[in-house]
Amino acid sequence: MKALVTGASSGIGKSLSLYLASLGYDLILVARNKEAMEEVKKKVKTKTKIIPLDLLKEENVYKLYDLVKNEDIDILINNAGFGLFGEFSKTDLNRELEMIDLNIKAYHILTKLFLKDFILKDSGYILNVCSSAGFMAGPNMSTYYATKNYVTKLTMAINEELRQAKSKVHISALCPGPVATNFNKVAHGAFALKEASAEYVAKYAINQMLRGKMLIVPKIRMKLTLFMIRFAPYRLQLMIAYHIQYRKEHGKKVK
Repeated sequence: MKALVTGASSGIGKSLSLYLASLGYDLILVARNKEAMEEVKKKVKTKTKIIPLDLLKEENVYKLYDLVKNEDIDILINNAGFGLFGEFSKTDLNRELEMIDLNIKAYHILTKLFLKDFILKDSGYILNVCSSAGFMAGPNMSTYYATKNYVTKLTMAINEELRQAKSKVHISALCPGPVATNFNKVAHGAFALKEASAEYVAKYAINQMLRGKMLIVPKIRMKLTLFMIRFAPYRLQLMIAYHIQYRKEHGKKVK
């Protein structure tokens, strides 16, 4: 059994890798930080291959697939990504375009290429690490929310296509709320809500993925929040999201 994890050097990606190894999966770890992946490798007993690549660059996404397409991979986890706080009129355009390249384009390409391989052998799992943001619009974090909406809805659509085809291939979207990772440092903000541990989210996500769950939402509080959002008017949703992101950007925690 073998799993490929992008963004594997820290946070959720690291925790997903460690948990998969504990289940007996060999690993292919992908991220920019080779040294951090070496530290992950030291902590596991299964065979581990490290591929240092920056998936911001489209050519590297295709390069990754070419490097591993004959590895007989059972699980693909698209996890590499980042966010950015701030008003849309004030955030850096180039940084946002990089976010789109990584959060959308890399996910899209790898999902399509590996999905075709998995369909041919009629087995395999794809886990796209999305966010609870994938169900909402996010003032003060608009581009990030939009990227997560794209991947969440894409994953759901593919899931139904596979279900209608009675395929044994499974695709899931992991949609957590706040998670204790270095996301805030990269995005220049702080979560306003209590964060779940990356270890808890990873274990929950893999277990639900292997059960064929389409939408994976750790923590009851976040499940209830997403359920209630369905009944709120869009203007109310936007107002709530605005104030949540404002608190994040300015580092104001709420209990």
